[in-house]
Amino acid sequence: PAPPLHHMADIDEKTMHALRKAFATFDKTKKGYVEAKDLEGILNNMGTAFDLEDLNETIKRVDIDHDGKINFDKFVIIASNFLQEDDEETITNELKEAFRLYDKEGNGYITTQTLKEILKELDNKLSENDLNDIIEEIDEEGKGKVDFEGFRELMI
Repeated sequence: PAPPLHHMADIDEKTMHALRKAFATFDKTKKGYVEAKDLEGILNNMGTAFDLEDLNETIKRVDIDHDGKINFDKFVIIASNFLQEDDEETITNELKEAFRLYDKEGNGYITTQTLKEILKELDNKLSENDLNDIIEEIDEEGKGKVDFEGFRELMI
């Protein structure tokens, strides 16, 4: 028997945001659905690893009326079955790598200015105030520096 399907409740806000973005990219005309045949491209775009047969099987199970139109809720259920449950270690290693790139001198910290630039790149909707609030929260003593632990907490 096929494994049980995931539900919306299993998905964290960050993943939801990524799914919304991916869905919107393909639902350019805002019809509220994407074609089942587009799902392969959407998952590839998200960098999600999947087996095509599994994907088609999952689509069949979720697209009950078989009209090939996948609305956002169905999309979330399908996609969430292929999203890697990134274990802490993988995420931490990826973040360490990113941190190292910004901590060019290897001081063990990055400046809050650098952090601001990273955050801006990740989400260009953040206003200067939002950025300052985030920085203040993470750099409580106002040292202008963030160590890896602080960076990691912010990113996860």
